[in-house]
Amino acid sequence: MSDTRPGDGTLSPELRAVLRRWADEGGALATRAGVVLLAADGLRDAEISRRLGVSRQTVGSWRQRWTSAGIDGLEHRPRTGRPATVDEAEVVTRTLLAPGGSGASRAVARELGLSHATVAGIRRRWRLVPDEPVSPSVPTRPPLPGADVWVMGLYVDGLRGVLLAGTRLVPSPPATSGTVIGADVLAGLDRSLDAALASTRRDGSGPAEVPGAGTGTDHAASRRQGRTTAVAPGSAEAAGGWGDGATPGEPHRDPAHAVGTTGAFGADPGQGPADSSGPGFDGQRAAGTRPAPSDVDSRARSADVATSDRALAGYLAQASRRHPDLALHAVTLWDDASDVAPAPAPDVPQPSSSTRTVTCHHIPARSTWRTFLRAMIALDSTSHPESSRRVYLDLAAELERYAAGRPHDPQHTVRWLRENVAGHLGAESAKDSSARGHTWSGVNQIDLGSFNECVVIETVRLSGTITRGEIAHRTGLTQQSVSRIARSLLDRGILIEDAQLRATSGKPRTPVRLRGAAAHALGIHIDPELLTAVVIDLDGAIVCTRTRSVSADTDPAEFVERVAALGRETLAEAGGAVRPDGFLGIGVAVPGPVDIASGTVLGPPLMSAWGDLPLLYLLKDHFPCPVIMEKDSTAAAAGERWIGRDRRARDFAYLYLGTGVGTGLYLNGDIYRGVSANAGEFGQLCAIALGRVDKDGRPEILPECNPPVSVPDLAARGGLRPVATTGGSTAAYLAVGRAAAAGDRAAAAAVREVAQAVGRGALGLIDLLDIDLIVLGGPFFTDDVADFYLAEIARTVNEFPTARRLRRVEVEPSVLSAGAAAVGAASTIFHATFTPRLRGRETRARHLPTG
Repeated sequence: MSDTRPGDGTLSPELRAVLRRWADEGGALATRAGVVLLAADGLRDAEISRRLGVSRQTVGSWRQRWTSAGIDGLEHRPRTGRPATVDEAEVVTRTLLAPGGSGASRAVARELGLSHATVAGIRRRWRLVPDEPVSPSVPTRPPLPGADVWVMGLYVDGLRGVLLAGTRLVPSPPATSGTVIGADVLAGLDRSLDAALASTRRDGSGPAEVPGAGTGTDHAASRRQGRTTAVAPGSAEAAGGWGDGATPGEPHRDPAHAVGTTGAFGADPGQGPADSSGPGFDGQRAAGTRPAPSDVDSRARSADVATSDRALAGYLAQASRRHPDLALHAVTLWDDASDVAPAPAPDVPQPSSSTRTVTCHHIPARSTWRTFLRAMIALDSTSHPESSRRVYLDLAAELERYAAGRPHDPQHTVRWLRENVAGHLGAESAKDSSARGHTWSGVNQIDLGSFNECVVIETVRLSGTITRGEIAHRTGLTQQSVSRIARSLLDRGILIEDAQLRATSGKPRTPVRLRGAAAHALGIHIDPELLTAVVIDLDGAIVCTRTRSVSADTDPAEFVERVAALGRETLAEAGGAVRPDGFLGIGVAVPGPVDIASGTVLGPPLMSAWGDLPLLYLLKDHFPCPVIMEKDSTAAAAGERWIGRDRRARDFAYLYLGTGVGTGLYLNGDIYRGVSANAGEFGQLCAIALGRVDKDGRPEILPECNPPVSVPDLAARGGLRPVATTGGSTAAYLAVGRAAAAGDRAAAAAVREVAQAVGRGALGLIDLLDIDLIVLGGPFFTDDVADFYLAEIARTVNEFPTARRLRRVEVEPSVLSAGAAAVGAASTIFHATFTPRLRGRETRARHLPTG
């Protein structure tokens, strides 16, 4: 139109027609059009206000906007700096993963350019209310039931993506801050999704890269009109999915099944879904329309959809069998098969009577599928320690394998299901009655008072006995502070006074020492052939020890029961020596690699029956006290530090000779665990040092780094007649050790060859860390072979290092017994409780028993 500005108070026919259409359509524009039309008819502001039911200020404002800007001034103008629409899932993700304290509504609002009220409203809808005992609620359509929500799986093929969620009615306790995944994990998962979905889009399939919102009964039609039709929760459209009863195995698609078009793949994660109702919206593009296919193409596509239906039904049935403890829910992220008629019923497998129902849901209307997936992962990881970085790194790896495979093959799918971490959730009612009878929960413990108390305890522990004046001199604390702290610890029974020492002048000095009976801990070492449990006191003295033989192919459930039974038996044997209110907890040492955050043992060597076993949380069902899990070599280093006192009061590396060779590192006054708590993997270091790599450059798995197997083999090759034993590789190794100690050349050469390989790996540690102490220990560092290892490794680490002129590396035997890992596991409890730490370093709860 040529004139969009008012002239002499009259309206042109074109403008009047536009304004009348606005008035007829209703909404906010109808009021504005009515103001202008009535003003053009000569009505005063008061009369216009009365007829339209608005204030005179509103009438005056729109007349002024009309006078200054014409019809353009009446249209919607988004607020500067504020997005037109809000992606609720993005707000939820930012809130959950915000670093300490920055997840408040105002902080998130400033970061995303939203109002505080908007963010607060979203948090209320998702029930992310701080400092209130309510569990989050996921507003899918229909909403996910239950107070606790897990991400349990992801299904992706060339046509659709489905997120599998699990719920239960009882909420989990809050996760510790150390278990929350970071933005780097989400970014890596985004890249993996990009790769997977880019491969599916080469043939035009995959989720539409167009913003949208919600689902309707005529979804495609509503998208062509540039708007969305809401679906009432619980309606047939909202149920959608696989069967009217939401049962896996019976595909049934209606137009609402195309919920995947709510996704905006490739959109900026910081932006919400675009407003599809604005001018210029391309309805055909939003609908993801394609040229009309031929009959042949239609039949081929129908066959692909039928294959996808069957694969998805099988996946959901498999999920039901693997996760019987959770109610499962399939949330459709995207579905590119919704425009194809369902396959004939005979081609679709029907669910068996034993298959549990999996309910089906759509993503929230105010979220994209990508941000919803991110929000679910953030919610899961912040609610459950088991949902660690490793879980979602596994998912990313699965997506990358899919992208590198055959994405256009309908049978090539992502069928990721996580391990059954929920097996222990319902175990409360099934706990052994004997376990419930114990009171090893430390109910009378009190919090450690201060960092300075830890410093005093550590100083006393390292010295054995020490006077208050010497404590002040060594720690730099004032005499008054030391006296006050010592008195408090004496009153609580942590310290005890020794006999007075007469001085040449002044009053006699009274030394103090730790009271061993003040606290106890149980350590359990899990080995492929032997379980060892030991109770030690605060002074490092062993109260009792028990062992039990096991088989590497034992069923995991039975294995856990045996471990728990051994722990209970050991505590019962300790009897009156261990006061329940002085029992600090249980440390468990396991072969690596381990996922400490989720308490999972990841395919330990020589334990074929174990996959990814959530051992820590299964054991917590049996013991109502703190339980800590460590890699066996790390636990041994902690025990060496605790038991070794002043002899180990400096940096050192602990070479643990077990079923494999591992390293525990004590650096800068604390155990060094690394990012994933798997620092000290030693075998590949030896392989690199010896140049033992395959054609792709991957370090080989050295047989020398498995002493119980390699030593007998090398001895047999050297001519030593094998000794008939019934104790497996351990007995054969011990027999060769005895022969080497007796002077047999073949046996001695075999032990020495293994020691040389271990020494080359130790050389790398010395050059890398610049330390001057290596400690040797573990179940296969026996008295018979100790001299061979000590001599060979000492020679290597002192003759070959680059800085050999600047230091002399000491190689010493461990102060621990053959049960180093079990003693070390118990020591980790003391180490976590008493070791002084600063700068917010990761700590476990510090508790001391009362006297």
